Amino acid sequence: MVAPWSGFWERNAFAQAPLLAGWLSNAFFRGAVSGIGLITAIAGLAELAGAFRRRTPDAEVDQQQTG
Repeated sequence: MVAPWSGFWERNAFAQAPLLAGWLSNAFFRGAVSGIGLITAIAGLAELAGAFRRRTPDAEVDQQQTG
């Protein structure tokens, strides 16, 4: 994982490129990357929760039919 607040962020090959160094060291850009990562994580958890909710009613219906 490459997080904008980690030391690896400043030591990667892209940070050494002159054209990208300014963007990658900008606090606003780092915050935007962090925000996008947070939104992605929340969306993934919501999708995972939805998958578990969909699975539960099917299992209950199967038990009632065989029981």
